[in-house]
Amino acid sequence: MKENINDNISDEAQINLDYLKELLKDNSDIIFREFYISNWKGVLIYIDGMTDKILLDDYVLETLMVMGDKVDKVTDIKERLLTVTDVKEFSSMADGVKYALSGDCIIFIDGLKVCYVLGTRTWNARGVTEPSSETVVRGARESFTETIRFNTVLVRRKIRDTRFKLELKSYGIRSKTDVAIMYIDDIVNKEVLKELRARLEKVNIDAILDSGYIEQIIEDNKWTPFPQIQSTERPDVVAAGLYEGRIAILVDNSPFALIVPAALPVFFQSPDDYYQRWFTSSIVRIIRFTAILLSLLLPSLYIAISSFHTEIIPIKLAYSIAASRVGVPFPAFVETLIMELSLAFLLEAVVRLPRPIGSTIGIVGGLIIGQAAVSAGIVSPIMIIIVSITAITNFVVPNYEVSSALRVIRILLIILSSIIGLYGIMLGGIIVLIHLIKLESFGIPYLSPLVNPDISDFKDLFIRMPMCFFKKRPVYLKTGDKIRQK
Repeated sequence: MKENINDNISDEAQINLDYLKELLKDNSDIIFREFYISNWKGVLIYIDGMTDKILLDDYVLETLMVMGDKVDKVTDIKERLLTVTDVKEFSSMADGVKYALSGDCIIFIDGLKVCYVLGTRTWNARGVTEPSSETVVRGARESFTETIRFNTVLVRRKIRDTRFKLELKSYGIRSKTDVAIMYIDDIVNKEVLKELRARLEKVNIDAILDSGYIEQIIEDNKWTPFPQIQSTERPDVVAAGLYEGRIAILVDNSPFALIVPAALPVFFQSPDDYYQRWFTSSIVRIIRFTAILLSLLLPSLYIAISSFHTEIIPIKLAYSIAASRVGVPFPAFVETLIMELSLAFLLEAVVRLPRPIGSTIGIVGGLIIGQAAVSAGIVSPIMIIIVSITAITNFVVPNYEVSSALRVIRILLIILSSIIGLYGIMLGGIIVLIHLIKLESFGIPYLSPLVNPDISDFKDLFIRMPMCFFKKRPVYLKTGDKIRQK
């Protein structure tokens, strides 16, 4: 699977040219330009559309061809004639080819057993736009793009610290995708950083097309529905994570960054929580956790109470539920499954449809399906209310991956409640809790800070305390510099 490239560079430019023409044949967008620097032959290779031609014409070829007589030794060409800012020198043919296929320009010159790589990358790219999956009421209106260099700049603008570090390496045997690791050297947990590097070195796949590939390869547990790595398209979220002592991963061609380690409560937090006053943010956070509990438990509670524990329902409410179910041929469990599946189909359709008609189809489809199901006597009106509340509360979760995981848990609770009622809900809750306790993210317990004996981390859990209380960084992250505010 390893790419077979002759690693040796000849001191004759023509030999290197012939080799690369054979290696890269049948590629009409690869340009081979032969020229002379005084009496030395040179070869320039680049990909059309990925390289700045104006830079090559005005500051490389013109200078080399016109001013070539000004140098006496071929080794002086780099220092005296290459008038571009970014010049690298490699003695490996494989390194030169990798940079050429990434959009840079490589030059071979007679008498040199090295190649010069010129930083001339340029291509059409999507500009910085407002984030689509993480909207906020107050905060920066910028999101990552598909170009890794643009994304690193967006983060650097927010961290003007000499201790901020950025490591860039390529992964993917064929794609050779650029992957950047970002952290603040004196804050980061060195053990987590070491573990992340070790996992990345084990990446042995032919292509990495999105940060999701990296996420699935380096995560701790492959069999859980819960995400163990935070993904975001917001530079301010990445910067906040770095200041806490976490590590960010950027992948070229992907507008989503990864942040490690990640504990479960992090996925229930929104940037709005920190940009607004603490009192407002705390109320919103309490509403959010309440909505999550309703989303998880409401359908299974309805099934358990209406099917097994009718004695705990007030008499008038019991009569109302019984009246609404007159003529419905299915038990509550089947009703719930029908509506859950219908909702899942509708949500998937809305996601795949073009945006102008997606929202319209979602509203109209929900109304028509719900009304038609009640009119046909397939489901009861109270079930429509329960499923609607469940859908709305599920959307309160700021992270889409967690909301998908909660959907899986909700179905598990529905099945267990249909078998043994409230005992099934309790059994399901215990199973999920044991599973969450066993999970880790790069050595950090997944339920941190809930399982952390240091109660100081609780100031940013169910409520957010005023900013003056944030004197230290989260204890469970085991950071280097622990002081955030004096």
